[in-house]
Amino acid sequence: MLKAAAKPNAKLKLLQAALSLIRAKGYSATTVDELCAAAGVTKGAFFHHFKSKDELGVAAAEHWSETTGALFAEAPYHDHADPLDRILGYVAFRKVLLQGGVPEFTCLVGTMVQETYETTPAIRDACDRSISGHAETLEADIEAAMRDRGMSPDWTAQSLALHTQVVLQGAFILAKAKGGAQIAADSIDHLARYLELLFSPEN
Repeated sequence: MLKAAAKPNAKLKLLQAALSLIRAKGYSATTVDELCAAAGVTKGAFFHHFKSKDELGVAAAEHWSETTGALFAEAPYHDHADPLDRILGYVAFRKVLLQGGVPEFTCLVGTMVQETYETTPAIRDACDRSISGHAETLEADIEAAMRDRGMSPDWTAQSLALHTQVVLQGAFILAKAKGGAQIAADSIDHLARYLELLFSPEN
């Protein structure tokens, strides 16, 4: 007899609610009461799992990293033989993810760190780990593309990987300012053109 799929526990429900609400409203404007209502749990359940909203913020950043990490690990761009094609495939995949409303495609940790970088160091550091950790997944392909093309530039694979995140996070900010994905899509296209030029034989 097949067992029914396990229902998400209260902690997971709260983390999933945090991903949605914080991207829509921002960290400061999201209350514990709203998180509990969205998750369908009691405030007692909230404080059973988290000592404070800030503790949930750190956990939400970690949950975001796990969730998105799994998505990117299985993305099709890894199948390309040429490491540059994998890098460009990653950028193209980021553009494909610009679906739905602004809260649905923007970055949880990018949203939180803008609000908490000075006031809540624990959340700031969790967001840094998330963004920097994601950038690290690009470094091996960048290094391989540099080797394949005999490049010895005055920049590093790490700095270029982080630059991709600078462009993407800035694109999300502009998408919020303009109320739609088109500016983010345009920025991602510019990033792809920049990478193609950077690795062209003339450079």
